[in-house]
Amino acid sequence: MGYEITLAIHSYLRWIILILGVVAVAKAIGGWLGRKPWGASDQKLGMFFVTGLDLQLLVGVVLFLFFSPLTDAMFQEPGAAMKNTVTRFFSVEHTVMMVIAVALAHIGRVRARRAADPVAKHRTTAIFLGLSLLVMLAGIPWPFLSYGRPLLR
Repeated sequence: MGYEITLAIHSYLRWIILILGVVAVAKAIGGWLGRKPWGASDQKLGMFFVTGLDLQLLVGVVLFLFFSPLTDAMFQEPGAAMKNTVTRFFSVEHTVMMVIAVALAHIGRVRARRAADPVAKHRTTAIFLGLSLLVMLAGIPWPFLSYGRPLLR
């Protein structure tokens, strides 16, 4: 029961974060190219994206450590798990990519806050949140992949 609920939360939260990420990156690109001032909405959008990522990471860690049968299999027989595409993806590849995505978003937010001018803030946000978004998209188990999962649970 805990597995299904946690997995559903993790699945639905993904869509909120992806939408926030696309909006934040699009707004940052617009601010960068349009040489617009950095406003409170830019700051808040980035904060919501990073906070959502942090929450998603927390839910993912709970799933990984306490509920997932795939990580149970990996901890019981790591060698066999690494030979299985599905187990390896969820135990290692997905996990590493998502931690990298969270780190990129955090680095981008810190660097944007420290940037001297508004254009630099927008550029830094666009680059780092954009990279974070790309890594996330690469790490999602899309249904067309051999280890894919449904778009909605």
